[in-house]
Amino acid sequence: MCCLFGLLDHRQALTRRQRERLTASLSLAAQARGTDATGLAYCSGGSLRICKEPLPARAVHFRIPRDAWVVMGHTRMTTQGSAGRNRNNHPFMGRSGETRFALAHNGVLSNDKALRRTFRLPETSIETDSYAAVQLLERQGALTPSALRTMAETVEGSFVFTVLDEENRFYVVKGDNPFCLYCFPRKGCYVYASTAAILEEGLRRSRLDLGPRQEVPVKCGEILCLAPGEAVSRSLFDDSHLMPPLFSAPWRRSRPFREADPYLEAVKSVGAAFGYTEADIDGLVRQGISPMEIEELFYCSDWERRCF
Repeated sequence: MCCLFGLLDHRQALTRRQRERLTASLSLAAQARGTDATGLAYCSGGSLRICKEPLPARAVHFRIPRDAWVVMGHTRMTTQGSAGRNRNNHPFMGRSGETRFALAHNGVLSNDKALRRTFRLPETSIETDSYAAVQLLERQGALTPSALRTMAETVEGSFVFTVLDEENRFYVVKGDNPFCLYCFPRKGCYVYASTAAILEEGLRRSRLDLGPRQEVPVKCGEILCLAPGEAVSRSLFDDSHLMPPLFSAPWRRSRPFREADPYLEAVKSVGAAFGYTEADIDGLVRQGISPMEIEELFYCSDWERRCF
């Protein structure tokens, strides 16, 4: 359980201070899904840069350079790999062919160890399951929608990936985890977070008037590309190997979950902050509600909770 967040200002309509303020507000809202580490990726001075700390967002102040028009953020709740070793924290740097990129992941990959054996991925000191996705992209030789599709169809588990390259091209690879993207046409900018509730809270905290907004739908199985000076483009990957999308009917379906599932354990840990005991969560699992659906329940309104 982690949180993705960030902004895209390809038209350079926001000032540096506005981008810094918006990034800080989003990161503080994103703490609801992870306080073990906070990280950002952005392009500045012609280089892709990653800044991350094994600290909650409230304890970190990242300065956003004047020429950083796209900021890709991540707050982490540890499920694999100690956050105290900063190399395990997101975003991760990679290189595919001549292109350097940064990748952030929300979710849990269940076949990362099998992938390392099957594809003989290089040994690494990074202990996080997410890094297998970086290594798969590096093997493709170029960062393209086709390469992202191959990666998305190879990994197993739950995911949304965000990827930023050194040309300020930004990709969303939407698996079965939540993701919310808003467009502000008046400014020509985009703002995103893992859930609508966190995105709304981040915008409220920023107190910025960005004008009317439109939600940009991103479905499970889609790859979204937002590049400078280009229209939003979409491509598809085969998502049949993933869990059914969140909130899809029927509600009370039966799916097996291991008691030692690290994602379920993370949900139980966070649930305590929302007043849910481990017994409450175990009861929901027995009803056939997935850990991801339970996590979304934490952020629902009272009316939506009564619908369960």
